[in-house]
Amino acid sequence: MSTELFNAVLAGDVAKTAALLKSGADVNASNEEGSSLLMLAAGAGHLAMVEMLLKAGAEVDASDSRGWTPLFKALFNYEQNRGFPEIVTALIDAGADIEHQVAYGTRPLMIAAGYGEARVVEVLLAAGVDTGAMNEGGRTARTIAETKDYVEVVNQLHMHDLSNSDGKKSSCSSGAGKVAPGVNVVNFVRKPLH
Repeated sequence: MSTELFNAVLAGDVAKTAALLKSGADVNASNEEGSSLLMLAAGAGHLAMVEMLLKAGAEVDASDSRGWTPLFKALFNYEQNRGFPEIVTALIDAGADIEHQVAYGTRPLMIAAGYGEARVVEVLLAAGVDTGAMNEGGRTARTIAETKDYVEVVNQLHMHDLSNSDGKKSSCSSGAGKVAPGVNVVNFVRKPLH
């Protein structure tokens, strides 16, 4: 049953997966790499499947052999070259840990920023993620995005930091107002758009 179950999840076949779960399949089953059904659904971009699995009791913060959770899987899919902000939202709404760390102290915001996933970054910012968190190399999500010239993400993080410095919202739309500590305005302004 497990191969059939995993294939149904990967195919996004909600009806078949629900039927298999109803007949006794484990909603928290995992494959040989330790990926749970929810991780596979999140990583494949199957929102309806993610929602059904969560309602069926899938563990939102289950982790695989690398420590990755369903949230990490939804941040970016290499084959599809995109992240899934709607799935990130569903997982956060279900209580996913937005500050969970994997190798090298990497957090969800760092991965989303590192792949230029502006819509995923937006969801994480709205959920209250720590933009100042550093990995073991002392890099933040913003410095990672700057290195890769993801201007839209750099702008998002820069404006978020500006609006949250000293607990006051910035009303200056030109960006010429007070600069948050650590913001490198030269790099922020001069990064080319790719």
